Amino acid sequence: MSNKATVATNRKARHDYEILDKYEAGIVLTGTEIKSVRAGRVDLRDAYATIEGGEAWLYNMHISPYQPGSRENPETKRPRKLLLHRREIDRLLGRTIEKGLTLVPLRVFLQRNYAKVEIGLARGKRQYDKRKAIAEREAKREEERALSERQHRR
Repeated sequence: MSNKATVATNRKARHDYEILDKYEAGIVLTGTEIKSVRAGRVDLRDAYATIEGGEAWLYNMHISPYQPGSRENPETKRPRKLLLHRREIDRLLGRTIEKGLTLVPLRVFLQRNYAKVEIGLARGKRQYDKRKAIAEREAKREEERALSERQHRR
């Protein structure tokens, strides 16, 4: 059993992208950043990852300043290095060069007191795919509502 406490999720990513593969990566953080992460003060809304110079980087992940940290707090949206194995970085680099694939952070979690991020190799959904997913979700919701009403009438 792995001890994984989810700190933040990127719900928009699953709406906007089709997730093809998932990877776990460590994040290089400063002392005050990890304290903010443990407090759950993380936002992944506009975040994305890239491979540059043989290293994986996470951009636009917002970590709120740690209040008792005062002047020691770094920039809230600074680029953060991701810790992956060399083979994983090479595989991701090869696949992101393919047409339309990008790296999207899906969630930030704590595993044995280390902050980690789950990144997904994703392909952007078209507008009609998004509408189709919304229609399916609404149909399922209506079906469940009808079933629950039938149960209550008995």
